Amino acid sequence: MPFQKITPERVSDAITRQIETLILRGVLRPGERLPAERDLAAKLGASRPSLRDALAELEERGLVVTRPGAGAFVADVLGSAFAPPLIELFATHDEALFDYLAFRKDLEGMAAERAARFATPTDHAVIDEIFKQMEAAHSKRNPDEEAGLDADFHMAIVEAAHNVVMLHMMRSMFDLLKKGVFYNRRLLFGVRDTRDLLLDHHRTMHHAIMNRNPAEARAAVEEHLGFIENAMREHVRVHAQEEIAKLRYQHVKDIA
Repeated sequence: MPFQKITPERVSDAITRQIETLILRGVLRPGERLPAERDLAAKLGASRPSLRDALAELEERGLVVTRPGAGAFVADVLGSAFAPPLIELFATHDEALFDYLAFRKDLEGMAAERAARFATPTDHAVIDEIFKQMEAAHSKRNPDEEAGLDADFHMAIVEAAHNVVMLHMMRSMFDLLKKGVFYNRRLLFGVRDTRDLLLDHHRTMHHAIMNRNPAEARAAVEEHLGFIENAMREHVRVHAQEEIAKLRYQHVKDIA
């Protein structure tokens, strides 16, 4: 017979499953500190020894790290799909930059389509709130806040796509972008006219997703990332020409 005896689940196993599910779904983020032991045990309605057993299991599996005197954290390694030597290669080769943008165009286009179909009312509220913050930051002279919100806006769309594999892959990609591995976003947001255009791009994405128009959402993402690709190609071209000009100038000085 195919039946098996039902055995009660240990409390620590239930805690482990709950925390790992929150990590998988992207609710708990890489590097995020978990509540203090006393508070977390109270939230879970569990004893502190059961919680310690669960955290020990999660740490052994590489999902959680504990730091003496600081508490328990979601493992930082979950936020990076790339080894440091590969990141160094990305940062020093233009080929990787344009492959990165092509990859984002494909994956984010798909994410925007899915978000337009599957976003919940709460997803809409998150996307809408971040876009409102972008509009408020747009009037500020310093572009850093708006640039940071730009990444948050794109990640909110990915989260609204409700695909956990896509979610964790794109978090890794945006982590590299925030660290300036592929390009410095000040190159784009530092120009007033460009900032205006980028905000319009995000407004179009916002409108398409709120109105549940998958085709328009994908087209908006592709237009946005196509613009960034062209801008970065122009930057690379100008930089290369300037380097040549410097060599010529130095040569003229040397033979004078």
